[in-house]
Amino acid sequence: MTDGRIAKARLGTDGPEVGVQGLGCMGMSFAYGPSDAAESRATLERALDLGVTLYDTAHAYGAGENERFLSPFFKAHRDDVVIATKFGLAVDPDDPTKRIIRNDPAYIRESAEGSLRRLDVDVIDLYYMHRRDVSVPLEESVGVMADLVREGKVKHLGLSEVTATELRAAHAVHPIAALQSEWSLFSRDIEANVVPAARDLDITLVAYSPLGRGFLTGSFAKAEDLTADDFRRHQPRFTGDNATANATLLDPVRKVAETHNATLGQIALAWVQQQAPLHNLPVVPIPGTRKPTRVEENAAATRIVLTEDDLALLEPIAAQVAGDRYADMRFTSAGRE
Repeated sequence: MTDGRIAKARLGTDGPEVGVQGLGCMGMSFAYGPSDAAESRATLERALDLGVTLYDTAHAYGAGENERFLSPFFKAHRDDVVIATKFGLAVDPDDPTKRIIRNDPAYIRESAEGSLRRLDVDVIDLYYMHRRDVSVPLEESVGVMADLVREGKVKHLGLSEVTATELRAAHAVHPIAALQSEWSLFSRDIEANVVPAARDLDITLVAYSPLGRGFLTGSFAKAEDLTADDFRRHQPRFTGDNATANATLLDPVRKVAETHNATLGQIALAWVQQQAPLHNLPVVPIPGTRKPTRVEENAAATRIVLTEDDLALLEPIAAQVAGDRYADMRFTSAGRE
């Protein structure tokens, strides 16, 4: 890393090498309130300069708008980026304001074609099942995903928020390169079963929301601090007494940050990165940001090494968090374990 670029990790056993930290792109056009397009484009370019090569999007992010926004950047740097997108969250035909989960073969094919069209690429590098529809046999859904690989429309497969049992069943149908799950100082439920399964199968863990959706950075303390259209206003951890209790949990993060002359976010990211050697599997967090300065800050966190004392100070945090990750946990791995 003499040129200042971040280290690399491989996705699965046969997947591409990517920067050991990726970039979550959802907030550039969805969920986190107003966004500046020019600043977001500058963020994408700066991330690539720093060695960030895994860019994460999904059909569900703004009904395809995020994929369309990213397309020019991907086309300009096609040989240097790994494009990850997802299917599985669809608009409810009876209520356009709601989303439903679909894993049926027809929808998977329709979604893949739509993503290819919006991204304006010939092949998707990493195609995830965004959420699991338990009404559809997993082998059937992954079988169609495997067909897309054989047809040259997708290179590698991923799953998101599946249980250890589901991960093993899917991997038996077709190799899974990456498992995307929430993992942070505030969210550690996957460590009991999912992480060991990923390790056993040589599947890379792609950690989403490694900054606790921004809460771990100290950028906001309660839902009321956010704009009216920010989806975090509806998440249990950031409302009422839960938010008040959770804000106090940042105190040990601040203490560790002071010893490393780092920001709260950098310590939160360094903790996730350090789970790789601790659990003996590749870990690639995908923090989301829309600012070049933030992506520089995040990338610098890959070079922070926490001591045993640091880790001991941070260890109790997750068990004390008030409130679930989502208002409805049925569609998470923890909700089905």
